[in-house]
Amino acid sequence: MKARKEYDVIIIGGGPAGLAAAVEAHARGLRSILIVERENQLGGILLQCIHNGFGLHEFKEELTGPAFAQRYIDKVYELGIEYLLEASVTMLNPDRSVMIVSKEGFVRYFAKAVILAMGCQERPRGAISIPGSRPAGVLTAGAAQKYLNMDGYLVGEKVFILGSGDIGLIMARRMTLEGAKVVGVAEIQRQPNGITRNIVQCLHDFHIPLYLSHTVTRIYGKERIQAIELSQVDENLKPIEGTEQYIEVDALLLSIGLLPNNSLSEGVGIALSKATKGPIVSNDLQTSIPGYFACGNVLHVHDVVDYVVAEARRCVDGVMHYLSNQISEERHIEVTAHTGLHYVVPQSIKPQTLGAKQRFYFRVKSPDHRVKIQIFADGMLIKESLKSHVVPAEMEYIEVDINDAVRQAQHITLALHKEEA
Repeated sequence: MKARKEYDVIIIGGGPAGLAAAVEAHARGLRSILIVERENQLGGILLQCIHNGFGLHEFKEELTGPAFAQRYIDKVYELGIEYLLEASVTMLNPDRSVMIVSKEGFVRYFAKAVILAMGCQERPRGAISIPGSRPAGVLTAGAAQKYLNMDGYLVGEKVFILGSGDIGLIMARRMTLEGAKVVGVAEIQRQPNGITRNIVQCLHDFHIPLYLSHTVTRIYGKERIQAIELSQVDENLKPIEGTEQYIEVDALLLSIGLLPNNSLSEGVGIALSKATKGPIVSNDLQTSIPGYFACGNVLHVHDVVDYVVAEARRCVDGVMHYLSNQISEERHIEVTAHTGLHYVVPQSIKPQTLGAKQRFYFRVKSPDHRVKIQIFADGMLIKESLKSHVVPAEMEYIEVDINDAVRQAQHITLALHKEEA
């Protein structure tokens, strides 16, 4: 095994979060930066997302995924930021040494700080244990997207999609545009799991039926999928006997959720959140192990890439504080999500690193109208914001001014309350 020089920062992942973090780190004066990417090109998942809708916040114009990624790739090239392609990180160590296998062999790299930007992965069929055979033609929506958009293969001509996550919705439209018949989309919950824009533009505009409170209860076919059994579910998400429908298909796409890709984080002992499945971080996006930071979908799954790159820039703020040793105090104020909220990020704040404002990101547990998002510091209400409509599929945020009540608090809580009529 070889040993290489120490970098100021090693960024694991060459997708939008990693690229944006690298560009921001360079802008902040760091010159010893290494991006590690396991694929043979930079850009990450954006490269297969050829639909538009990216960049409205970041660039104030509507771009495709590859076009959005290319702008950051070009900046990396222009700035001469170092990167490794077809390189897999096999292990992280508490001393911030990173074990990497690439064309150069098995090499240990050292970093003053490490940014985790590994993105997320789709839940496979095994995660929900659909009964039946295991024929060809059952694959995740993201895999189908890659086959179609990057390799030119139409994975089926009569397609059903299980799960109303955004990738599945987008693929319903994409498969239709390529000539396939999308028979329907089933969602086990009583409400869609994708953002409203995609429900309208990908299903309603193409008259694709959405079956809420339904799931696939059996797969038929030996070599190739021939049909599915679709059943209605009750309030406990259990199939209702007698509601089975037999639907002939030659492809079933699964869009049943995304999970932050944290096997490396777990390996080094970084504490993970049960709610987000990503690292528990403070307001500077530092994890439970000093010198390790996280941003993007490896931290919590985002709705739009523009928020991912904004978070990457905030992550570099934390890295710069850490590298300049500006943090003399290590007091943390715990931040927790209470009534009606599924999670909040960050999970703690450090008074010594707070700016004039602090933004908290969260998801609600269920859809609702006219609700108040409230922030309490040691039980005292310090901010509330009225939301006319909230759904679990859409990430929300609330920003609070930093004052003495926040700085001196022991505990910050966020909660959702229904506004009285």
